[in-house]
Amino acid sequence: MLNEDARRELEKQQYRVVGGHSAVKVCGWAKKMLRGEGCCYKMRFYGVVSSNCLQMSPSLSCANRCVFCWRGYKAPVAKEWGWSVDEPEAIVDGCLAAHHDLLVGFKGNSKVDRAAYDASKTVKHAALSLTGEPIIYPRINELINVLDERGISTFLVTNAQYPKQIRDLAPVTQLYLSVDAPTKELLKKVDVPLFPDYWERLNMSLEELSNKKQRTCIRLTLVKDMNMTEAEEYANLIKKADPDFVEAKGYMFVGASRQRLNLANMPTHEEALAFSQELLKHLPDYEIASDHPPSRAVLLAKKKFKKKDGWHTGIDFEKYHTLATSKKEFTTDDYTKKTPAQRIEQDTGEPE
Repeated sequence: MLNEDARRELEKQQYRVVGGHSAVKVCGWAKKMLRGEGCCYKMRFYGVVSSNCLQMSPSLSCANRCVFCWRGYKAPVAKEWGWSVDEPEAIVDGCLAAHHDLLVGFKGNSKVDRAAYDASKTVKHAALSLTGEPIIYPRINELINVLDERGISTFLVTNAQYPKQIRDLAPVTQLYLSVDAPTKELLKKVDVPLFPDYWERLNMSLEELSNKKQRTCIRLTLVKDMNMTEAEEYANLIKKADPDFVEAKGYMFVGASRQRLNLANMPTHEEALAFSQELLKHLPDYEIASDHPPSRAVLLAKKKFKKKDGWHTGIDFEKYHTLATSKKEFTTDDYTKKTPAQRIEQDTGEPE
């Protein structure tokens, strides 16, 4: 899948390529948490401990060239899978080993608490969103099953170009669908898709997401002066998917995206919050449940998650794993719990 130039470029950016088509990179928030500098929005919103999270993808290839993506254009693009297929167990083992190797340097870091480092060796969460399109890996359901059996939660992000794969996807802890623009014309400009029927695929993907029984989320990556517009059209797309949550997250000026955008395209947290409030004018079933200023992220949740004692957007991970491995039907409501209490207010000034 990768030529040597692309492989070297990824490794220079602190990725580790696993097998023929997978990759790992330690999240910046995992590093910050080990140094006692805060944690990511997923901890604030859902209870994901950043230092126990594995950031990986079983596919380096993608069908889009999104202008805001941190990956370089040397990475492979394709509409369909055309390579050999690594074993799911081998991918998980290889990704865990590479993740631990990347963290070894923290062992002797004087700023890192040794107990925190030791705890980070136990991976409890997998963000299947590092780079590429994870859902096109032909054995993705087997990979999810391997992670379930090991007690590792799954947060999978798909670019809304593969409705059939979304339909056939096994339950994951939380399924994200990226909606990067409110109109067909703007989506072509922002995502630079390979599929000529990209808009139809997006709409079919939204419909398939609405049929999922477990937690679903629409991800909006907000690029200032580009796609922070037409809130009502965004809302119409969101309504079609009927997600449990919407994450409105500001674009971060990092990686290869700096070759295509500039610092002025990165909205402030206040701007992300203001756009979220515009969205809510057209989404009567949702409210702002939480936000995380350092990530420039705002969480919109269905009002049903607001109980007498506050918001319940958190995840009961132990219960999720029991349900996922039981092979019985279950829904979002079966593994939801109260939103975590902590909130990291400080911004280090270094976007992640």
